[in-house]
Amino acid sequence: MSTALITINKGDLRNRAGIANYTKHWEKDLSKETAEDAQARKDVYAEVVNGYYDGATELYEMGWAESFHFARYYKGEAFHQALARHEHYLAAQMNLKPGMRVLDVGCGVGGPAREIARFADVEIVGANNNAFQIGRAQKYTARAGLSDKVTFVKGDFMALAEQFGENSFDAVYAIEATCHAPDWERCYNEIRKVLKPGGTFGVYEWCMTDCWDAKNSEHVRVQKQVELGNGIPEMRTISACRTALQNVGFEILHEEDLADRPDDIKWYYPLEGDLRKCQTLWDVITCWRMTRVGKFCTQNTVWGLEKIGLVPKGTYDVGEALKTAAVGLVEGGQKKLFTPMMLFVCKKPEAELN
Repeated sequence: MSTALITINKGDLRNRAGIANYTKHWEKDLSKETAEDAQARKDVYAEVVNGYYDGATELYEMGWAESFHFARYYKGEAFHQALARHEHYLAAQMNLKPGMRVLDVGCGVGGPAREIARFADVEIVGANNNAFQIGRAQKYTARAGLSDKVTFVKGDFMALAEQFGENSFDAVYAIEATCHAPDWERCYNEIRKVLKPGGTFGVYEWCMTDCWDAKNSEHVRVQKQVELGNGIPEMRTISACRTALQNVGFEILHEEDLADRPDDIKWYYPLEGDLRKCQTLWDVITCWRMTRVGKFCTQNTVWGLEKIGLVPKGTYDVGEALKTAAVGLVEGGQKKLFTPMMLFVCKKPEAELN
C-alpha cells in the first residue's frame, strides 16, 4: 500500500500510544499464542482495535479505498466497481427501501454508508468507536454533499441500545466489522435491540470456514496471521456465527459464503501481487503495492516518515502486521480456510419475549 501521500493532522484525534503498543497484544512467535492471549485481547478489545485502526486507516485509504472490505470480481470488472457492487448486493438482499433509517455498525471512514445511501436512498447513521475514522468519515461525507443523509457517531457496538435506544432503526448492517467484537452474541444482541420489530440485519462476516481445523497447526497459523494483521482479538467459525445469531433471537432468512462461489477471479487477487491478474489498467496500481517491490517501497517510506515524525511511532509495525495479514488472507482463501464474506440476512421477529 502506498503511503507517499499520507499527511498527518496534528489534531487528528489518534491515540498515538495505542499505535505504538498495538503489536504487544500478540506473541512475537505466533506459534506460541495461547487461549489466554486471545482472552487478554478480548478483555481490552477496544484498545486493540483502536490501536490498529489509528495506524492502519490511512494505509488502507492509500492502498485500497474508502471502503475497507473485500469483494467478488467479474471478468473485466474494475476494482472500485466491484467494491460498490458488493455493497449494493447487501442492500438489495436486505430489501432496503427509500426513507428507511439504517445503522452501519463499524462504519470505517464511511465509504459503504455513502454508497448505500445513494443506491437505496436511505438515511444512514454510521457508528464507530474510532475517533480518527469518524473525523475522516465526516470530512469525506461533507465533500460528497451527503451530510443530510449520512451522519456518524462515536459509539461502541457492544452498547448500541444504551446509545441509540431500543427499536430505533428499520435496518442494520455490518460489513467486515463485527469480527472485531470480543463476543458475537453480546454484539448481535445489541444489534437486535436497536432494530425495530420486523427489521432486517445484514452482515458480511469474517469467519474461519468448516474446512478449518483447530487441531491443525497450519490452520491455526493462518488464523493467527489474520488476527494479528487485522486487529481482531479472536477469529471464530461460521457455525459459531450462525449459533450466535440464533441464540439472540434472530430468524436467519438467507446465508451464503460468497467466497465459495466458483469465481474465476478470487476475492483475494488484489493481495497476491500478481499483475497478470489485473482487470483494468488502474488496478495495476492497487496490485503493484502488494508485489515484493511494492511492499518494500511502501514499508521503507513508512519507516522514513516515522523516523522524522511525520507518521506516529508504531505505524511501521502496523504496516508489517498488514503484510502478515496479506499472507494469511491469501493462504486462507486459497485453502478455503477463511472467508471475509459470509453473508447472513436476518430478521428480528415482529413479536418477541424480552
